[in-house]
Amino acid sequence: MTPNGDAFETPAPAAGETGGVDLSAFDSEYEAAEAPDFDEVPDGKYQVTVKTARLGESSKGDPMLKWDLVIISGQFAGRHIFKNAVITAASLPFVKGDLKTLGVTLPKFSELPSHLPGLLDTKLQVTKRTKDEFTNVYFNKVLDIPAGEAASDEPAPF
Repeated sequence: MTPNGDAFETPAPAAGETGGVDLSAFDSEYEAAEAPDFDEVPDGKYQVTVKTARLGESSKGDPMLKWDLVIISGQFAGRHIFKNAVITAASLPFVKGDLKTLGVTLPKFSELPSHLPGLLDTKLQVTKRTKDEFTNVYFNKVLDIPAGEAASDEPAPF
């Protein structure tokens, strides 16, 4: 380790030095590249697929169910909606409601981790609502969209 605590043996190049790295091969791609838009999608209803569902921990140390949902139709297709559900005695009915919407019934809540992989790629209709600085994402219903078919923005004609 270097005296300043860096884990790298060689110090970083000073400003204006390249450090021997040639980035010129990326010049044309850089010019054409669009910077991603990380603004949140507006409130509304969305058709999404579950990209990830995993357990984590809140900043207070409480268990948390973390969802990464990808919008599959409409103007915001490909964008992400994130839902974090902190698990406490008070929030357990809401977590159970989300799981019920997804068709998951657990004899014991401790069995949840083994059910999470089965939720990946589930298609859902969700509603995103923001009030003040708080955003809530509600699971409305599971969608029956066959694999390989695009989701429709229009309701079924019947």
